[in-house]
Amino acid sequence: MKDLLSLYDLTKDDITRIIKRASILKAKHKKGEQYYPLKDKTLGMIFEKPSTRTRVSFETGMFQLGGQAIFLRWADTQLGRGESTHDTAKVLSRYIDAIMIRTFSQATAEDLASFADIPVINGLTDHCHPCQILADILTVYERRGSFDGLKAVYIGDGNNIAVSWINVALRLGFDLTLACPDGHGPDVNVLSRAQKEASSKIVLITDPVEAVKGADVISTDTWVSMGQEGERQQRLDAFKGYQVNEELIASSKKNVMIMHCLPAHRGEEISDGVIDGENSVVFDQAENRLHAQKAVLELLIGRS
Repeated sequence: MKDLLSLYDLTKDDITRIIKRASILKAKHKKGEQYYPLKDKTLGMIFEKPSTRTRVSFETGMFQLGGQAIFLRWADTQLGRGESTHDTAKVLSRYIDAIMIRTFSQATAEDLASFADIPVINGLTDHCHPCQILADILTVYERRGSFDGLKAVYIGDGNNIAVSWINVALRLGFDLTLACPDGHGPDVNVLSRAQKEASSKIVLITDPVEAVKGADVISTDTWVSMGQEGERQQRLDAFKGYQVNEELIASSKKNVMIMHCLPAHRGEEISDGVIDGENSVVFDQAENRLHAQKAVLELLIGRS
């Protein structure tokens, strides 16, 4: 594993190793143990899209592991003035030990990785969000201890979160149901590939009530992602009936875990009562971004 661009690129063993190592690193941190495998290591963080959790969790993670992070806003770099991805990748490879990029196009992240001589981590693209789903899966692992017999459900827009849930369900072998309105499903090529390769059930339907029956996990995300602000009203109309609320989760298991990658538009894709309710693990997910990413960083650039 040289890079983290998509969970599809990883094996089941890769993902399991990251999750188990994240649990160990989290325990070390909670005990106040000093552990510096990234001493003298530097992470360059390129942001074309704004962020709260991605920047803070990566920057904090590097600090806690003994390294440092450099924030590079796209518009303030030569990338923002037309320098080629090739040249930026080659130069950064001479200065730092890894790159995290949060950008629009998956092709941008993949090009950067192809030219860089150092690891590249996808901090988010419009196509997928592997770091978020690693944190989500870590949260599930903490509560269940395994993924055997897991039924996960994703409700809402078939965006980068949905794609990453598909990829991780394929790799870990658990059942996944996606409930999306017509015309708002996930990438058809990703879904078709997963359905052909999976040993588990990965299905797309339009009925959220049917989807959540027997669910162990229900995940959702905003209906209006960055760059889609002009479609806001059209999307709100399309997603009526897809809110994760008290009425919907009543059709699932009593102890179902409620997930949202944040930021949430409360009162739209999720109700206040659910996101703040006893079944919510939303803020555990957010914290676990830190621990899952520390495991990725240690794996990619840690001292052997």
